[in-house]
Amino acid sequence: MSGMEIRTPVCEKGIGHVITRPDSPDLIEGVRIQPLALFPDDRGYFLELARFGQGLTEGFPAGSTQVSAALTYPGAIKAFHFHRQQTDLWGVPAGMLQVALVDLRPASPTFGRRNTIYAGDLRPWQILVPPGIGHGYKVIGERPAVLVYLTDRFYNPEDEGRIPYNDPGIAYDWELQHK
Repeated sequence: MSGMEIRTPVCEKGIGHVITRPDSPDLIEGVRIQPLALFPDDRGYFLELARFGQGLTEGFPAGSTQVSAALTYPGAIKAFHFHRQQTDLWGVPAGMLQVALVDLRPASPTFGRRNTIYAGDLRPWQILVPPGIGHGYKVIGERPAVLVYLTDRFYNPEDEGRIPYNDPGIAYDWELQHK
């Protein structure tokens, strides 16, 4: 598939910038974060993942937006993949993820930058992942996690690229950091 140039950077081993607030100046160019609307009460909670055409879904076309979900077991790593055209919007309604992002766009001012975002029960955030950003995650904690994601276009296998989770150029350190 033609389109955006993608290149694996050469990074030092680590997890990059840990993002602790949605307006962090260390965010990769184009990545956006917004807290999810969570309404707890004595029965549990209600979590609003997205309103089409509002917030981070603004610009997602109604005719081609896809909503999908993945349940992943504790300790499992699903990384890395990227898209040349597709934008993803992630929300984690159950469990906790260590989300790893890396800018694969040589023309980007943040090329090679890595972000780590902890999202899920303890930090209910939406994460907008634009084209050209390598993304993946590890389930942390003792129970499975559920990732619900919206894409601005239907799945197209020709738009998706894969990079091994242990790629030596990205050098993302999936080990426990605070031992």
